[in-house]
Amino acid sequence: SITLGLCLSVGFPSSLMANTAKDPIDIIEETANHILNSLDSNRSAFTSNPDLLRDVVRKDLLPVLDQEYSARLILGKASRGASPEQISAFADAMSSVLINRYSDGLLSFRSKDQIEILPLKGNNTDKLTRVRTRIKLDNGGHAPVDYAFRKTAEGWKAFDVTVEGISYVITFRNQIAPRVEADGIDKVTADIV
Repeated sequence: SITLGLCLSVGFPSSLMANTAKDPIDIIEETANHILNSLDSNRSAFTSNPDLLRDVVRKDLLPVLDQEYSARLILGKASRGASPEQISAFADAMSSVLINRYSDGLLSFRSKDQIEILPLKGNNTDKLTRVRTRIKLDNGGHAPVDYAFRKTAEGWKAFDVTVEGISYVITFRNQIAPRVEADGIDKVTADIV
């Protein structure tokens, strides 16, 4: 969906910004500003050549996404017996799906004012910290979006996003894990690419 694409794309930091000393709220806040400024400056170029926008999303998203952790969560028990190289190839394929599928949704995002970052609440830990945001939609409504982060040796990394109660990881786990169990990780990874 376009909403998920917007949320995924604006919620992650630029590789230009080191995230080791930043907390998850800082990461989302700074990234939203960075990406939307880039979008405003280059909207016509991105509209005429969506690959340029995908390059921006790739550059901003991948450095702070815990790709292999997300891949393992998506695969669940289907990852048992898979080699590190197979997991890495699957993680890369899923990252490409994410970028290609959702970057175009950014073009309908108009303003930094569409994003409200809510204060942290609940039991947040280094293993799981949820950053809640609300995205203002064109119809005046709001889409709740939660970003799941965990602290790694490289700093905070995002591994899931939940848009209006729908988790990226769980959605793909339901779609892909049964295929991996039936056809094997190599075939599914090749099909994704």
